[in-house]
Amino acid sequence: MGSLSVRPHICVVGSLNIDHTARTPRCPGPGETLTASSSQVSMGGKGANQAVACGRASITSRSSRQEPDTLVTMIGAVGGDDQYFSSLIQPTLAASGVSTEYIKQIESQNTGTAYIIVEEAAGCENRILVIPGANHSPSMNDLEGVLASITQQQPPCDVVLLQGEIPSSTVLGILHHFNSQAQGPKVVFNPAPVFPAGIPLSALRGTAVLIMNETEAVQVLSCVDAETAAAKTIVAAETLRPKDIARRIHQLAMVQVVIITLGSKGVFYSTIAGTAGLVQGVAVDAVVDTTAAGDTFVGYFAVHYAKLVAGSSKSLDHLDSPIQLAVQVANSAAAVTVQRLGASSSVPFAYELSL
Repeated sequence: MGSLSVRPHICVVGSLNIDHTARTPRCPGPGETLTASSSQVSMGGKGANQAVACGRASITSRSSRQEPDTLVTMIGAVGGDDQYFSSLIQPTLAASGVSTEYIKQIESQNTGTAYIIVEEAAGCENRILVIPGANHSPSMNDLEGVLASITQQQPPCDVVLLQGEIPSSTVLGILHHFNSQAQGPKVVFNPAPVFPAGIPLSALRGTAVLIMNETEAVQVLSCVDAETAAAKTIVAAETLRPKDIARRIHQLAMVQVVIITLGSKGVFYSTIAGTAGLVQGVAVDAVVDTTAAGDTFVGYFAVHYAKLVAGSSKSLDHLDSPIQLAVQVANSAAAVTVQRLGASSSVPFAYELSL
């Protein structure tokens, strides 16, 4: 295990949104107006949600004097004159133990916005429309500027956490940059959503941790297969079991750890050294809102992973046995999230978990 003489440091590079959530018995049809059960305005965006999850996973006591056991920094962009930044986004992140120093306010842009419908009759599944706003601003398209924001931090980042809601050129550039280095931060990548043009093998190769749901896993493997095999030899990814998908991603992209979330069926995990397993789903009393469950899992896993790799070499072989515990904790946190309404507001603190 790496040295923990200093706290592990996670840099989350990603989206920040204002979420407008409506809860409804069912979704309206074309031309139909329904009365919703409730509405809520909260901070969201996969980047912000995962940063909150990282921060709250690091707070193990209710005491206001407790220092988070992991440093978490958010890198992103919001609108320059958005009242929600000072009244909602910044306070929510700060109260979750996340540094907001590297969030840029862009005068010519609006903060990203998401409109979420939570349908009670469909097991509280959600439907989401996203307007990227500042998440796709020139600032977030500036790869060199984003890399500088990561590399200039002290103490240095141990883990860079990425998703798919900022420009693909920036995400792929960060992957290329850090995956090609023998030393430096490890990349935890949650390809959600998977970019329409796919994810090139050259960017994915050497990624430390890849966390996907079943749909994203099929999409990612299809991208990898398309670059590494003749079309006639490719077995349709959607016909494969999670362990087969993981094995092929290990072999073809040299990803160290592959995690595939399976909803109520649990989580499959696999390491390049050959350790694999299934962590069973956690039974809950009632599913209220699934909006940030995946982000909670990613953030909690990233914190436990950062504690394992802080100060270590590029080799991750020593992580095989602790990976299962990290998955179990992350899965338990996600189970709490689905029983609450909202995005970042539904993410639990570590001291709330019963493990």
